[in-house]
Amino acid sequence: MSMTIKTEITTLSTLLEDYNYQYYVLDNPTVPDSEYDRVFQQLQKLENEHPQYISSNSPTQKVGGVALSKFDQVTHQQPMLSLDNTFTEQGLSDFIDRAIEKSATNDIAFCIEPKLDGLAVSIIYEDGIFIQAATRGDGQTGENVTENVRTIANIPLKLRGNNIPAYLEVRGEVFMPKAGFEKLNARLQAAQEKSFVNPRNAAAGSLRQLDSKIAASRPLSFYCYSVGVFSGDLANSQYQRMQQLKEWGLPVSSEVQRVIGVSACQKYYDDILQKRTQLPYEIDGVVYKVDDIAIQDKLGFVARAPRWATAYKFPAEEALTVIENVEFQVGRTGAITPVAKLAPVFVGGVTISNATLHNKDEIARLDIHIGDHVVVRRAGDVIPQVARVILEKRQVENCKPIKFPSHCPVCESALERIEGEATIRCTGGLYCAAQRKQAIKHFASRKALNVDGLGSKVVDLLVDHNMVKNPAQLFSLSEQQIASLPRMGDISAKKLINSLQVSKKTTLSRFLYSLGIREVGEATANNLANHYKTITAIQEASIEDLQRVSDVGDIVAKHIYYFFRQEHNIEVIEQLLTQGIHWPEIATVEESELSLLGQTFVITGSFNKLSRADIKSALQTLGAKVAGSVSKKTTTVIAGEAAGSKLTKAEELGIHIMDEAALLSLLNQ
Repeated sequence: MSMTIKTEITTLSTLLEDYNYQYYVLDNPTVPDSEYDRVFQQLQKLENEHPQYISSNSPTQKVGGVALSKFDQVTHQQPMLSLDNTFTEQGLSDFIDRAIEKSATNDIAFCIEPKLDGLAVSIIYEDGIFIQAATRGDGQTGENVTENVRTIANIPLKLRGNNIPAYLEVRGEVFMPKAGFEKLNARLQAAQEKSFVNPRNAAAGSLRQLDSKIAASRPLSFYCYSVGVFSGDLANSQYQRMQQLKEWGLPVSSEVQRVIGVSACQKYYDDILQKRTQLPYEIDGVVYKVDDIAIQDKLGFVARAPRWATAYKFPAEEALTVIENVEFQVGRTGAITPVAKLAPVFVGGVTISNATLHNKDEIARLDIHIGDHVVVRRAGDVIPQVARVILEKRQVENCKPIKFPSHCPVCESALERIEGEATIRCTGGLYCAAQRKQAIKHFASRKALNVDGLGSKVVDLLVDHNMVKNPAQLFSLSEQQIASLPRMGDISAKKLINSLQVSKKTTLSRFLYSLGIREVGEATANNLANHYKTITAIQEASIEDLQRVSDVGDIVAKHIYYFFRQEHNIEVIEQLLTQGIHWPEIATVEESELSLLGQTFVITGSFNKLSRADIKSALQTLGAKVAGSVSKKTTTVIAGEAAGSKLTKAEELGIHIMDEAALLSLLNQ
């Protein structure tokens, strides 16, 4: 039994050493952080239960990875340690209770901040002048990256202000903002060079370039999080020290706070988790540090981490699992989407068992097989997707290639792939039951005709019971028919009939959007409505004429043109109009009244007096184009509260930025 435990500890230690080498030295992790944390906790548990087998070389007893030999080595005067982790509210509460118990103080204040996902570095200033920078390395020895760090834009080469220590070691995180990461990867892909897996690897890879010109070309940034060795006196508070660094011109996260008590600590975690996706940089948790430096000294350290600090990690956005099978789903426009059926795994705060594989090209690019170990990613409300395959874990005898079908899995119609498109589609149209359901669901959705009570399950019932084969037939339903469906009664039936009657009064743009024409979203539907004014004019427009509409290019024009020339589409539209679908006439507006014609706006953040939908509608009424992303073509970004990466990108590109007050002033004019 003892030998079994000892062997297991050795095996786990070796596995973690491999992970550490791939992560810290090669900047090329093969497993997500959640898998590393799982193995680390497993080893830590075994070592705690069997301390006689703990080795001084165990990954639980040391920090990071070895320094790269290609750089000069720097020995840290004071070790750069890691942080212990907790993953639950109870774990945070236990950490605070231990700190209170050890310090014999009831009300301990904590300095708290987002846990940046980057690369830890030490920067030394002598007489306020930047002289050296080094990575954390193994905690004792790091790499000399002075010339590369010198190129980071927000790191001052000379400190400003008064009472600057003659010797000051600042510690912090080098990271790459999301917008810069996306831009860098796009540039690398365009040059057919290897792109980075995530911003953390991009930051580490950039900082470890032997040519500082390469590092200078990368969009790196830096935030301080502590002080190492220093001469003279500093504040006796972690939070106040951060404010001192800020006064001397060093960058400190604006999210740093000082709080007291478990509830305040937990509230900060909940708040920052809520705004995580809006932050311009990646974070993976919250760091809690006892604020009083004297209490920090009293609490001391363990082998690899301080007792006075911990990291409360967010639910993992990536996790390791296995593809058990692949199914093919048929979408509203006939798109065939491969969906991986996964061994259930907890990621992004929920348990998932499905992930999109996007299309045939993506399967080939990632070289995905059924039976593969894969990293699955879920960020916020984004649909879970397979990020990469762990080829090292592939067992050829247990894996098989994914075979794409030649016919629709629902109606058995032939599949087609239009030149230049990645998507393979069913040719069955509204005759395909899968497309029929999705077409009706889209028609009734909130941004289309907004039929209250006609949810996904009700549509499934109507189609499955052969009551509805196209959107027009919805308006021929009787209360008795609807009430006869399973789990539907007289009250639900009456409400649905009333909702259908109310939905008949709409707008031309909503009606166009409800038809589900390929690549015609809200903005394009609105542009078409404002340009042509009537459905008849749109139906009669040529491909060349359609391309004169804002946002309509050759491909979209062809989608619109051919949609209105398919017999069954014409029939459905005529039936809908006969059933009473109507909208107010669109007044003809002189071009001189379209004061924002030719301008492109992007809306980001939240607003107090207007909803984002109201802002979008108002701008479009004045002739503006409203885009979803910031580019060089963007004229103005309207930034509300908690504006994120779009605002950052706009600032980087020097684009005009307008707040809500300025917007209201513009609209009032």
